[in-house]
Amino acid sequence: MFQAIASPTRRALLDALVLGETTVSDLVDSLDVTQSAVSQQLAVLKSAGLVEERAEGRFRHYRLRVEPLNEVDAWLERYRQYMERQLDALGRVLDAMPDHPDDFDGKPPAKKRPR
Repeated sequence: MFQAIASPTRRALLDALVLGETTVSDLVDSLDVTQSAVSQQLAVLKSAGLVEERAEGRFRHYRLRVEPLNEVDAWLERYRQYMERQLDALGRVLDAMPDHPDDFDGKPPAKKRPR
């Protein structure tokens, strides 16, 4: 999964597909990438389960599958929570600092117990 979304071109394809189902030729036009490159990158996304393909006559239509991205999002949630706790702690330190450097007594702010 992470390897599939590591490429900027593949991420751009996902960004385009979030707008809805489309064809390779529409993707080529919107991304300024060769048809061969788009087809190759779509194959990688398809094998990762991020894209579905539907045939209609001689055209292939592609659409985004968000379920695998939801799994990544759920995994990242605990890291988001960690980062929020770190930023909250930084905010408390900054709030405890005086507004003017002349008011600083040189002592660090008192530690608060974690919640």
